[in-house]
Amino acid sequence: MPSRLIFVRHGLTIWNYEFRYQGHTDIELSEEGIAQAQALQKRLSTEKPSAIYSSDLRRAWQTAQIIAEAFGLPVNLLPELREINFGVWEGLTYRDLEKNYPELLKTWLETPDQLVIPGGETFAMVQERALKAVKDIAQQYPDDTVIMVTHGGTIAAILCGLQGEHLSSMWKYKHGNTAVTILRVDKNRTVVEILNDTSHLV
Repeated sequence: MPSRLIFVRHGLTIWNYEFRYQGHTDIELSEEGIAQAQALQKRLSTEKPSAIYSSDLRRAWQTAQIIAEAFGLPVNLLPELREINFGVWEGLTYRDLEKNYPELLKTWLETPDQLVIPGGETFAMVQERALKAVKDIAQQYPDDTVIMVTHGGTIAAILCGLQGEHLSSMWKYKHGNTAVTILRVDKNRTVVEILNDTSHLV
């Protein structure tokens, strides 16, 4: 049996609401984000995960801890599951980028695989660190369900890597806050069961 991997994007933060780029900046969940995570806990309560992993950024592990309460499992923190480091973009809004970094913003929107932010990471770097962590986890739990709470850009990079797609395709894998994506992964193939499901927020 292949591993069943449940990927979750973290709940809403104030910076999400303000359209600020967070990256490695350690922002906590907003009240709405906590409510989203609680709704997600109910959505996932019928699952039987063997382990729960999370990015070590607060917005992710807070979401993971709320989910974990339903199962009595510890949350294993992995820095490899962090969001991309946005460098000089961190804390800036979309409008700030339009004004101060228009060419980089165009690259971000049209060819994200080519984006190089001063002081930050590339998506290739994110994919390399995150994909290794995910493959290691899948190998450790070959017949089990594992929940991984991470970030939108990271999930997109992982999906491209697991499915052999170029990183230029990553925007088709945009995820809402607390969105659920479920994959079955083995050595030879990846099957997407659910993609960007936020039905628990309705």
